[in-house]
Amino acid sequence: MIKTVSIKDLLKYLIELIIVIFIAICSTRYFLNLDYKDVKYLNINLNTNLFIKPNILLASYKEPITSNSKSVSKTMSKSGLIRILNMELILNENDFSKEENIFSPGEIENKNEGEKNEDEQKQENERITTDIKDTFTNQYKTVTVKNLTSNIKLTESILKPNYNVNNKKNIIIYHTHTCESYTPTRENSYTATANFRTTDLNYTVVKVGRELKINLEKHGFNVIQSEEKHDYPAYTGSYSRSLKTIEKLLEQNKGTDIIFDIHRDAVGSSSTYAPTVEINGEKVAQLMFVIGTNDGGGKHPNWQNNLKFAVNVQEKANEMYPGLFRSINLRSATFNQRVSNAASIIEVGATGNTLEEATASMKYLAEVLNEVLK
Repeated sequence: MIKTVSIKDLLKYLIELIIVIFIAICSTRYFLNLDYKDVKYLNINLNTNLFIKPNILLASYKEPITSNSKSVSKTMSKSGLIRILNMELILNENDFSKEENIFSPGEIENKNEGEKNEDEQKQENERITTDIKDTFTNQYKTVTVKNLTSNIKLTESILKPNYNVNNKKNIIIYHTHTCESYTPTRENSYTATANFRTTDLNYTVVKVGRELKINLEKHGFNVIQSEEKHDYPAYTGSYSRSLKTIEKLLEQNKGTDIIFDIHRDAVGSSSTYAPTVEINGEKVAQLMFVIGTNDGGGKHPNWQNNLKFAVNVQEKANEMYPGLFRSINLRSATFNQRVSNAASIIEVGATGNTLEEATASMKYLAEVLNEVLK
């Protein structure tokens, strides 16, 4: 029995056969023309001159793209991926004449890094800071004092800077709260181990102490600095641990009178409070003496001499660099200052200040101390 095929069925089979052959030919031509050795990656800064246009026919030919730019090969193969997607990239030839529009991966990374640094610098320049009014309860000439004790009544006799310091050349610097740090910047970014604290001493008050030491030594002082951590891993008990350190240092350096415990003011760990002053066109962190007393019941026979020494230093600072110091802070606790007759805490800036501002103030403090201790 002979089976007849209708013209309609024949056309249907013929069309299906043509489609299969067409797909086979296109696939074969694609893979034969794909030169894997010539495949290169071109990173292009896309702009409005670049658009995508459907290509009616699959293309496997090579089309030259010429350019005066050294960053672009003179002849490039059309991407096989573009062929597979049946799309064609159309570029404005003028784009290739602009060197800045085409980047290698390394150039893109450097460009992005530069933009990132500019953004960070802009944020630093525009960082919001707040101020706290510097109040005081007593005044001696140009020096102001904020008396926070309960039972001590300050008089002119107590504040008069007729102090006794025998050794004016030896100075000890240490840090009870060694890990206190500042607001990070692009140049001084660190990994925090707590709120405005880090165990990396290159970014803490230790770095500030190092700067003071360097500047004091330029003036001929003999300076010892301890970088012993007293507030890590535990913050509680910092003063008990630092007392052992300072007593050991005094045993090794007998007769030393001048001792500075360098801190950073916490002020509730505010991220915006940044007491600063401009000196010689430079923005530097303000300083503050904290003087302990026996008001809290602790043994402290030297507190008046410590206070007088601080008054003398601040009086000279007000003369040389007005605004470098805030009001002296008189407290009830002893703060280990009973160990000598010219011991004090110096708060350098606050949490909102940067390390750059804190270290910058040290050269001015050193110059003031040099004048006082001549």
